[in-house]
Amino acid sequence: MDRTTLNPWLDLSPEVESALNAGKPVVALESTIISHGMPWPQNAETARQVEQIIRDGGATPATIAVIDGRLKAGLSSEQIDTLARAGQSVAKCSRRDLPFVVAQGLHGATTVAATMIIAAMAGIRIFATGGIGGVHRGAQQSFDISADLQELAHTSVAVVCAGAKSILDLGLTREYLETQGVPVLGYQTDSLPAFYTRESDQSVDYRMESPKAIASFLEAKWGMGLHGGVVIANPIPEAYAMEKAIIDQAIEQALSEAEKQRISGKESTPFLLSRVAELTGGDSLASNIQLVFNNARLATAIALNQFE
Repeated sequence: MDRTTLNPWLDLSPEVESALNAGKPVVALESTIISHGMPWPQNAETARQVEQIIRDGGATPATIAVIDGRLKAGLSSEQIDTLARAGQSVAKCSRRDLPFVVAQGLHGATTVAATMIIAAMAGIRIFATGGIGGVHRGAQQSFDISADLQELAHTSVAVVCAGAKSILDLGLTREYLETQGVPVLGYQTDSLPAFYTRESDQSVDYRMESPKAIASFLEAKWGMGLHGGVVIANPIPEAYAMEKAIIDQAIEQALSEAEKQRISGKESTPFLLSRVAELTGGDSLASNIQLVFNNARLATAIALNQFE
């Protein structure tokens, strides 16, 4: 990649720059999972493990964040530690937040939406995360809809995830994606995974049996000039899936507590995920880590097939 064509606000790590210049597969990773998704030091350890899974699979990881007001595609070990130790004091960045965090020279942890934006700037088309944001429960009154969905509508990055976070209204999330023309592919599944569980009552648009088939789909979509993202729904491994009744009960209690404490907007997801982890005795956090690992493996396989 010619550095002169890069966005002037963006820095590539030496590892990512080398891979892109050589035309080798690169997989993007978000950073809110580091600062807002898990406690120290588990967050830093998990971030490094995910990166290593991608390297072991034959691709280059590009963890994305804002450091001292600079957009970063690829972080050093020290930068990962900086975000991990600072935790929730780091600004959580979606599309609307990036200009402020950059202009102020701050650190920022990128959501799915912001990670897609920076990945697209860098020329990275495959992104592995835990779960996408979506339409929150009660959105008929609150209009609380994640910016992730609108980003998927017009930013050409494929997002490998374990479906939408189960704290959301999955039916309304599916309807929104359909309205925006965002394809939802199920990897060896006909059902939209619900993050901690392998199935939900929502279907996917198309079932895909192999990373090669998914790579061919992406090539056809973008090759025809059909801009916008793709959701690649990858169910959590069966050994780490949680019982639906247990996770549903924990989510309902967490939602009730959030309402009583008037927690909403960008603060709601970190609160709910943290509270669900507490209510399940840490089981949901262990499941969260394993589904991220699983998504990183699939994203790597798709990226490799894109470069055959």
